[in-house]
This record gives sequence, C-alpha cells and structure tokens, in this order.
Amino acid sequence: MIDPRGPRFGAWITTAVLAVTLLVSGRATAAGLLLTAQAVVFGLGSRGRSPYQLVFRRVVRPRLGPPTHQEDEAPPRFAQLVGFGFAAAGAISFLAGATTAGQVLTGFALVAALLNAAAGLCLGCEVYLLYKRSVTKGATA
Repeated sequence: MIDPRGPRFGAWITTAVLAVTLLVSGRATAAGLLLTAQAVVFGLGSRGRSPYQLVFRRVVRPRLGPPTHQEDEAPPRFAQLVGFGFAAAGAISFLAGATTAGQVLTGFALVAALLNAAAGLCLGCEVYLLYKRSVTKGATA
C-alpha cells in the first residue's frame, strides 16, 4: 500500500521533464538523452524503486500530515511500465532522427503525466483496473 500523494508528486516532476524534452526537441540528441533518463525513472518506478518516490518519502512526506488513505501500488506500477514504453519509444525515435515521432510519443506521455499531476487521473492505472476487471469477469463467465 502507498500514499497516493507520492505518485502525484512524481507526476509533477515527470510533467516538467517531458515538457523540457519537448522544448529541446529541436536538438534531437538532447531530447533523446533526456527522454532516456525519464525512461530509466519509469523503469525503476515499475519495480517500485522510483527516485521521485524516494524524494517524496524522505523529503516531502515528513512535512505533510499522514495520508487520509492508502492505495494499492499495483496500478501506479503498471502505469510506470506504460510510461516506460512511451518514453523508450520516444527516446529511440529522437536518437534515430525521427523527431516528429519522438515529439508525438513525448506529447502522449506528457498529457498522461499532467492529467495525473493536476487532476489525479492516472490513465495507466485506469487501464490496469480495466484489465483486471476483464480478467476477473472472464474467469467467472
């Protein structure tokens, strides 16, 4: 179980990183390297080891009150895996010179991160929950 404020904190940082990636996307190598770093963060997050969450737990959370509730960590970890896919594909695109593809993939990831950060709507989490419901429904049919 996790404090649901942690993933939103990470989503704000991710939003900033992805926005900067788009701002520097005219320099494809710089954008590709920045997006590669974000892909690594997503990959670590999918295993429950996000550096952004570490900062949240050690620096931010002690300054906040206790959470009003906790949530299952599986949906956010799945969302991090989805983010990894978009960031890795975007990084490869930038580094291969396919700047437009890199921009589109980064844009999709940016929209998802911003929705999570600003509104608490985690698209990857919702996909995870839809999948789990479909598997459960199929098992009972």
